[in-house]
Amino acid sequence: MASFDKILVNNQLHVTKDPSKPEILGRGPATIRGAAYQQGPNLQGTDSAFPNIWATTMVGPLANSDSPPPIIPGALSACGLVNNSPYSLAVLGDAAIFDNCDVNLDVVAGRHVKTGGFVWAQGDVYAYCGRHRLSNKKDLPFDMEHPTKSGWRLRHVCLEGPEIGVYIHGKGKGGVLELPDYWRGLVKQETITVQLTPIGGPYILFVEKIEDNKVYIGSNVDYDVEYNYLLHASRFDDDLIVEYEGTSRGDYPGGNEGYSFSFENDNMERLVKEVIEERLNQMEKNNGE
Repeated sequence: MASFDKILVNNQLHVTKDPSKPEILGRGPATIRGAAYQQGPNLQGTDSAFPNIWATTMVGPLANSDSPPPIIPGALSACGLVNNSPYSLAVLGDAAIFDNCDVNLDVVAGRHVKTGGFVWAQGDVYAYCGRHRLSNKKDLPFDMEHPTKSGWRLRHVCLEGPEIGVYIHGKGKGGVLELPDYWRGLVKQETITVQLTPIGGPYILFVEKIEDNKVYIGSNVDYDVEYNYLLHASRFDDDLIVEYEGTSRGDYPGGNEGYSFSFENDNMERLVKEVIEERLNQMEKNNGE
């Protein structure tokens, strides 16, 4: 086997067992000098990092003792995230992946993760430095510095209910309350409910009718009354089946696509079963006495 200190290629480098024709690298006067083609498989880094051929290009940990460790100072250190240096691969500039990207361990992003398809995770998905956990109902709130108490924080969580619903609220005045235009295609008009609270006095307010995306409001006075309003409605795609026969969520007759379940969900299900069993046992015991 020949050994060289350095190899300088003034045109193109082709590493292949077959006659290569990488047309995109140019030919004749259009040849892109300095370009290279490798038929693969191509292995870089530690020679024993891969047990067999896993891909066209395989990159393992650096194995060259002449090189200093490949450290990227401060890489993804925001939010206290662990710097995974030394890295086997570093890319400066945007990277485009045109097919699937399979990740065996974690994906850590310093900013946004954008995709034209789905994001599938065998584990959990966190955002906002861990404050938002996708599968955990308890971690679906907004969490912020307290607006009036120094050294405190403020957290709210999602409401639960037997529907896929939306709401709006605000202040109004007069006999007609116009609903958002997008409600025409979002909610079932027959499910709209209205709560009105008069401002400035004990006026009587009532809903005369809901028509053409408007709420017509009547009162016991002949002048416009200011009021607070709260409206709820079910969405057109509300197909939630609240109660169903079964022993696990896998028995849900509508299918579970679009739903996620967390540890808290499983834990609550277990606790409910324990409480029910305890009460049934107590009832049997009382009946026996």
